[in-house]
Amino acid sequence: MKAGEDARAARGEGPRRLGLCVLCGLPAAGKSTLARALSHQLRRERRWVVGVVAYDDVMPDAFLEEAAAGPLPPRWKALRRELLACLEGFVRALLHRDPLSAPPGGTEALWEAFAACLRAQGLLRPASEGPARYLPTPTAAAGPLLLILDDNFYYRSMRHEVCQLARRYSLGFCQLFLDCPLDTCLQRNGRRPGALPAETIRLMRTKMEEPDPRKHAWERNSLTVRSSACSAAEASPELTGLLLAALETPAPCPSAEDKAEQKEADRMVCSTSTLHQADQTLRRIISETMKEAKDAGVRPPGLKLLAEALNQLRAELLRDLRLGTKAPLCAQARGVPDVAALFRDEKDSLVHKYLSEQH
Repeated sequence: MKAGEDARAARGEGPRRLGLCVLCGLPAAGKSTLARALSHQLRRERRWVVGVVAYDDVMPDAFLEEAAAGPLPPRWKALRRELLACLEGFVRALLHRDPLSAPPGGTEALWEAFAACLRAQGLLRPASEGPARYLPTPTAAAGPLLLILDDNFYYRSMRHEVCQLARRYSLGFCQLFLDCPLDTCLQRNGRRPGALPAETIRLMRTKMEEPDPRKHAWERNSLTVRSSACSAAEASPELTGLLLAALETPAPCPSAEDKAEQKEADRMVCSTSTLHQADQTLRRIISETMKEAKDAGVRPPGLKLLAEALNQLRAELLRDLRLGTKAPLCAQARGVPDVAALFRDEKDSLVHKYLSEQH
């Protein structure tokens, strides 16, 4: 099948329509319950093919607590990218009628869990070409097909990655935000066998970036579902209309505003990563320096003052790195190695000072 035909089929002009629905909200907000209800109703009443991909089931080692408590761990982010690659492979297999296999260099456990998830829903079958290779089932290929991605998706950038996937293949895209009071989520979570720490959910709530169609054009196909309406949400005409729009209308091409926004988001991610690496490097140097000073005979009062001076220097360097070339201390520093070199030069002077005071 040619690329143009693929796009027309995905848009509903051919025999196949395909949409991606991002279901986001706090843990224990009722997302999985809503996803199951939607899947059942859409299959029964509209004869749609529906697949639900629950991230917690496919990525059991996603380090959710650690991710919610601070900067996203590199391993956790890598797993999310791998899962997106698996989803893209499934989309390509549908559009091109090609076998589907694990993305190169991926995590075997994640791939197996993803394939098992789709097989359990009747969307994949083993291919004859070899082990760990699959083909979409005739049911999946018949369409319309709606894939519901069930995760917290608390950062907008997480959802934007899915929108970008939809854009690449002219697929439909929509978002459902399940708005549930924090206290209700905490109560439900407390009754679960593998309950998350309450502080993790509270912190995630502060980080939650709800869909904002007025500010972000790519979020225009979004709907907020109140938790109190969950029992009847699957029957809501507004919700059904949103899902129909996701199947009938391709994800919008990025506007100049979207591109500028994504560029700034990429810059912030890069900046945050650099600062984190620099901080870890400087902390390691401080630890090494304190050990060397102790071995050299610096007394406890001097060790305390030296530690304070080194940590103050670390804070100043990180501040200047964040501010860029306008900051005096890091005017010549462009990355982690430069900052580390500057720190070593300064810390040598400090260590010499406190060693001199011992004699």
